[in-house]
Amino acid sequence: MGFTRTRDLLAVGLVAAIAGFLLVSLAYSSIPPLPRLAGAAPALLGVAEAIAGAGLRSRIRARREGGVAERPPVPPLTAARAMMTAKATSLAGAALAGLWIGLLLYVVPKASTVDAAADDTATGAIGLVGSLVMIGGALFLEHCCRTPPEERPRPDRDR
Repeated sequence: MGFTRTRDLLAVGLVAAIAGFLLVSLAYSSIPPLPRLAGAAPALLGVAEAIAGAGLRSRIRARREGGVAERPPVPPLTAARAMMTAKATSLAGAALAGLWIGLLLYVVPKASTVDAAADDTATGAIGLVGSLVMIGGALFLEHCCRTPPEERPRPDRDR
């Protein structure tokens, strides 16, 4: 399993933005009011993954540096599961960000004339920021699953 590529996140976000814009433009009048803090849940998930990544990274580094580990080493299966979770979360965050962008593309031009669109602009901005925090936390967790490179002894050049 490889690390998440930026182009994968951009592709998912672009498809979701197009789909979100089309869905909102077709059904905006029948959508119920969006909760203002709907984008807070993805942000909380991103923060939780970043915290988990920091703990995981400290356990991986303590084991590699040969120090006395206060906690047991990270089993390889745990690191693989964390990696899969991070990859799935970053892609889901990209999809959510795309949907919020699609909503914003529809409501921002109407915000000065439609009260609901003005409210949904703030909601969409909060949701977009929450989705970006989700992506950032997932990418940080993914980065923390990397093992530090092994240091190889340099051969003496005097011989």
